[in-house]
Amino acid sequence: MGQRRKFSAEYKREAGAMLNAPRVSVSQIAAELGIGASVRGRWRRELRQRPD
Repeated sequence: MGQRRKFSAEYKREAGAMLNAPRVSVSQIAAELGIGASVRGRWRRELRQRPD
């Protein structure tokens, strides 16, 4: 297994902003970013709980 990738808070916020596009799903965004849909969903939950 490879090393775990780390993403900055800014990157996560930008990925979250992508969800505001019409007719775009979490899985589509995750595929574009090369991450798992569950990771993207977790980022969304984290950002909702702790807005900056």
